[in-house]
Amino acid sequence: MDMNLLSAEEGKEYIVQSINTDDEELNAFLFSLGCYSGEPITVVSHMRSGCVVSIKDGRYNIDRQLAEAIEI
Repeated sequence: MDMNLLSAEEGKEYIVQSINTDDEELNAFLFSLGCYSGEPITVVSHMRSGCVVSIKDGRYNIDRQLAEAIEI
């Protein structure tokens, strides 16, 4: 079953399966954060505008569009 970050449970660790974006700059940016296929990611909290995620040692605020593109 394909899920994205918007449907993830808060506080539960998931493994990134794929990132569905055609934007190479965005892909490179996510890669620099450590957000790529096979890496663990945790949704810290959901907000109307998107969600806060924990990747490696950092916390990042991502918008809904990006949260939908990251499949777990």
